Amino acid sequence: MNKFEDNITKLDEIVKKLEGGDAALDECVALFENGVKLTDECIKMLDDAEQKIKLLVENKDGGVSETDFVQTDA
Repeated sequence: MNKFEDNITKLDEIVKKLEGGDAALDECVALFENGVKLTDECIKMLDDAEQKIKLLVENKDGGVSETDFVQTDA
């Protein structure tokens, strides 16, 4: 797994612990803080990936331009 998937797995574990209701308040706060940190890291990774997903498209005049990737259902 890469770091993104690892972070998602850790977030899932945090959510389960918080939903379980068995953790002490201090532990809940620490889990929540760690969850926010992991979420921020995931958002940054997604933003970075989005910037990399660009297509080079040939213009009518023969030039090349960069455009955003748009997924279509095949």
